[in-house]
Amino acid sequence: MTTTTPSRRERLRAETVVEVKEAARRLLVAGGPTAISLRAIARDVGLTAPALYRYFDSLDALVLAVVADLFEDLRGAVVAAAGEHAAEEPLARVGHLVREFRRWSLAHPAEFALMFGSPVPGVTRCDPLNEAGARFAETFFTTLGEHFQRHPFGGAAHDLPEAAQRDLFRPYLETFGERFPLPVIYLFVAAWTRLYGIVAMEVFGHLRWAMTDVEPLFELELSRTLGHLAR
Repeated sequence: MTTTTPSRRERLRAETVVEVKEAARRLLVAGGPTAISLRAIARDVGLTAPALYRYFDSLDALVLAVVADLFEDLRGAVVAAAGEHAAEEPLARVGHLVREFRRWSLAHPAEFALMFGSPVPGVTRCDPLNEAGARFAETFFTTLGEHFQRHPFGGAAHDLPEAAQRDLFRPYLETFGERFPLPVIYLFVAAWTRLYGIVAMEVFGHLRWAMTDVEPLFELELSRTLGHLAR
């Protein structure tokens, strides 16, 4: 199998794309999602704003490329955390994945805001369930799948008939398939909503009025979640 060496033009283009995305992230960290603009990025990298369109079709495309990179950064962090505990049971590793998600989010509040919260002016849609977002989610489902293979479980029963459940979770099923029974999907999504909600409120400072330390609440909810998944 032969490989083609990128031309000098291709290498320069790739380097410029990286430089532009790095400039966007610097603006994000310095001023939040609203600080990202083509004019500011062009000024940072020494290009004109129109010249950026040679690399990205629109601000939407640039922001989505940055979001994809951020999801890859986050995925790398949670995978590394799980790898450090590879000898542990799968469900225990799920706990480490979630804890690393919280640690990364608290260490990168501006990035978290772009990925999960505040939109950029002029960007019409910033969907976290892009390819990189799906790969991030897959790290959880792969580990949970290991647990399910060793310890099959039915999940929490609820009153929705199966047809209604399949319609409810159609986006999930279309992206990730049917490796888990529907009640397990319901249980995981409900648990993720609680844990993500705590992390988001902590990142955005919305629990300061009530708590001096959010970690005990987070750990309690995580323990409850892992207990439900162990059934």
